[in-house]
Amino acid sequence: MNKKLAYIAVLSFLSTVCMSVNAATMAKAEYKSAKSQISADYKSAKAACGSLVGNKKDICVAEAKGTEKVAKADLEARYTGKEKAQYNLQIAKADAAYGVAKQKCDDMKGNDKDVCIKEAKAVEVKSKEDAKLYKKVKSATKESIEDRMNADYKVAIEKCDALAGDAKTQCVNNAKTSFKKS
Repeated sequence: MNKKLAYIAVLSFLSTVCMSVNAATMAKAEYKSAKSQISADYKSAKAACGSLVGNKKDICVAEAKGTEKVAKADLEARYTGKEKAQYNLQIAKADAAYGVAKQKCDDMKGNDKDVCIKEAKAVEVKSKEDAKLYKKVKSATKESIEDRMNADYKVAIEKCDALAGDAKTQCVNNAKTSFKKS
């Protein structure tokens, strides 16, 4: 169980790292259609749990809810392309994995159950911390790129100061265009 949860957490984090925040966004109609499909899939999955009893039913419902939350967060991330939505997706994955793992622990007794719950919680905490770390790294990287661009822009403008008239104006305009300054 522990290896499986750790594997899920690692895959979850790696999927975030590999995803581009600037992914192409989808059309509003496509977004609404996908959102409706997620709701329909959830209702279908939850209905399938109706034939189960006891903890198997609880696990099934937790899986259905978790899948729905992750699908909605993934859709939002693809639709908006925002870093916050990517972060929320990783948090939804951690919460979903924890919810299912916790339900699976209910089949155990005594210390085994306590250990199972602690392992599940540890994986959730690690996954959430990985998401926070990724968010901080992404932010620091963005700031670093902006600082580098600003430094290069200042150098380009300084080089233009050696020129005069139209040549200087053209040089400044080229620098502004190259470094996306207004």
